[in-house]
Amino acid sequence: MFTLNSNGKQLNINTPLVMGVLNCTDDSFYEGSRSLQLTDLEKRIDLMIAEGVDIIDVGGQSTKPGAFQIETKIEIERVNGALHYIQTEYPNQWVSIDTTRSEVAQFAVEHGADIVNDISAGNMDDKMISTVAALHVPYICMHMQGRPETMQNAPTYENVTTEIIAFFKEKIAILNEAGIKEVIIDPGFGFGKTVEHNYQLMNELEQFHQLELPLLVGISRKSMIYKLLGSSPEEALNGTTVLNTIAVMKGAHILRVHDVKSAKEVIKLYHQLNLHP
Repeated sequence: MFTLNSNGKQLNINTPLVMGVLNCTDDSFYEGSRSLQLTDLEKRIDLMIAEGVDIIDVGGQSTKPGAFQIETKIEIERVNGALHYIQTEYPNQWVSIDTTRSEVAQFAVEHGADIVNDISAGNMDDKMISTVAALHVPYICMHMQGRPETMQNAPTYENVTTEIIAFFKEKIAILNEAGIKEVIIDPGFGFGKTVEHNYQLMNELEQFHQLELPLLVGISRKSMIYKLLGSSPEEALNGTTVLNTIAVMKGAHILRVHDVKSAKEVIKLYHQLNLHP
C-alpha cells in the first residue's frame, strides 16, 4: 500500500485509483474530452465526482502527437476556472495539474492542486524539479522519447521496457536528491512509442514494480487501441476497458482515464475477484 501526502492531505492507495482527465483545451486527441467553456468543464467535473473519481487531472496544453505549444499565460488562463470551481465546490477533491511548465505547476498548486503531473519528467523546463520540491507535493514522472511535436516520428528502442526502467532509476535518483520524495511513475504509453512498443510495455508491466513506487497507466482511448482495431478514439472505450483490466491485474495503482464510471467498474470487479482467489 502507498500513501500520497500533499501539504497535509493524505490519499491512500489501498485499491487502484481512478484519475479523470479534464482537458481545458480545444485540440486534445479525443473530442469528447475537450472544452474551453467553463460551463462544460463544470458539468464534466460534477459528473466525474458523481462517478467516484479519485483524482481530477486538469490540463490546459494538449500533448497529442504534433501538438502546438501555447503560451504559458494562456495555459494558466485555461486551467484557472476549473481549479477555482473544484476548490470552491469540492475542496477535499484531489487534483493534479498536467503540465510541463514550472510556472503553471506553481500557480496550480497555489490554487488547489495536490499533484504535479509532468509528461516530460522535468526535461522541458529546467526549473520544474526544484519548483515541485519546494511545493512539497507528489510528482508524476512520465517517460517520453522526444517531445510532443516529434515523439511519434520514428521512436526506436533496443528493448523498450529495459530502457524505460533504466530511465526511471536515473530520474528517481535526481528527483530524490532535489528533495522530491513522493514519486509516481508513468511509462508513458503512446509518448514516443510504436503500437508494438506499447504492447510490450503492457505485457511486461510487472517489471516496473522493482522500482517500488506507485505505477500510473494511461492508455485511455489511445491509438494503441483504435489503430489496432481499425476504429477511432470515439469507438475505443471497450478496448480501453479491456486494457485497463489487464493493467490492474498486473498491479497498476492509478488508471488515468476519460471515462471514470467504466474504470471504477473495472476496479470494483477486480476487487471482488480478489476476494475469491
